[in-house]
Amino acid sequence: MVHFSEFNHAAAHQVTPLLSACVHIPSWIDTLSQQRPYASAQNLMDLAAQQSQNWTWTEIETALATHPRIGEKKAKVELTEQEANFSDREQSGVKQDEYTQRALFEGNVAYEQKFGFIFLIKAAGLSSEQILCALQQRLQHDLETEKKIVHEQLAAIALLRLSQGIQA
Repeated sequence: MVHFSEFNHAAAHQVTPLLSACVHIPSWIDTLSQQRPYASAQNLMDLAAQQSQNWTWTEIETALATHPRIGEKKAKVELTEQEANFSDREQSGVKQDEYTQRALFEGNVAYEQKFGFIFLIKAAGLSSEQILCALQQRLQHDLETEKKIVHEQLAAIALLRLSQGIQA
């Protein structure tokens, strides 16, 4: 966690790791870094939310590679310690019993086969049952609907991580 004033006045290379741990979208990271200093943490959060609306699907797909599947600890690429901590905290409500692991695995496989990318959900505060229910519902969507939902979920995760990473 970084104090807001430190974030505001640090060199760009010092804030990049925190922003990258929120989401691996270089345009978002660069914009948030370059617009410093911010008048308040809320101004930072507002710009972060606004900029997340501009993400392209290509940027989102690239960022998905840095997210572990729900119920798994490893992503396709190696996570930094900060990213792993964020992910562990976000998935704290996911039970690791055999039934849940199997259901999540099977659901993830079906989802990836249908859509071509991982199932992404802002898991913070959700139980494994709620996540499984959402996964089953979202398997009924068409590709365009699901791309919109993934965009919203990725933005929500990035904003949550940013709010947790910056101390006002």
